[in-house]
Amino acid sequence: MNIFNLSGKTAIVTGCRRGIGRGMAEALAEAGADIIGVSASLEAKGSDVEKSVVKKGRSFTAYTCDFSDRAAVKTFAAQLETDGHAPDILVNNAGTIKRKPATEHDDDLWDEVIDVNLSSQFILSREVGRGMVTRGSGKIIFTASLLTFQGGITVPGYAASKGGIGQLTKALANEWAPHGVNVNAIAPGYIATDNTQALQDDPARSKSILERIPQGRWGTPQDFAGPIVFLASHASDYVNGEILVVDGGWMGR
Repeated sequence: MNIFNLSGKTAIVTGCRRGIGRGMAEALAEAGADIIGVSASLEAKGSDVEKSVVKKGRSFTAYTCDFSDRAAVKTFAAQLETDGHAPDILVNNAGTIKRKPATEHDDDLWDEVIDVNLSSQFILSREVGRGMVTRGSGKIIFTASLLTFQGGITVPGYAASKGGIGQLTKALANEWAPHGVNVNAIAPGYIATDNTQALQDDPARSKSILERIPQGRWGTPQDFAGPIVFLASHASDYVNGEILVVDGGWMGR
């Protein structure tokens, strides 16, 4: 179906080095998009994600950016323009999580999580979105979370940041939908990545999590291939301000 074809499109994917971000980058490349990959520690050449994208016949351009540093995010956005990139798709996936009870959740932990997960997302969306609005087309996709809807345990900064991502998605959609720019989000459930390793390694928590998931398993990065291509393609042209939950049924339970 041609409405899912991304040939001729360019997609920025932040946090693409591993996990969900890498899965999203690979899926977009499989659908035909060239990839601009961004991560705090992405290799300039020869990364695994680059090899995978190139193997699919698409180009890969690597950038590094410290998303906890607002100045670095603005510099990255300016560099994109200097290098002649006019991306059609922006996937705001980079994120971090710090696990500490609220009484021990120090200001530096709070600030880092909010800066990486929320402030940098707005800054990059604003800078890239400005060009999309001018051109009259574009797709922006945030990575939200189950904690966009729930409070979580011992992750107050993360929960606050992901709740903010849900509202930011809607706010930008309200402004930019009239200009041909679709803004939506994907909310992953419990996915087997580095971010959830502590939960996977805790027998009691892992058991309680799996007992609530109707599908009976942890998700994988490959589970996001269909959702990300849908939201990045013409198939979602009338979808605005939505948070698509990919959780094996957790929220329905």
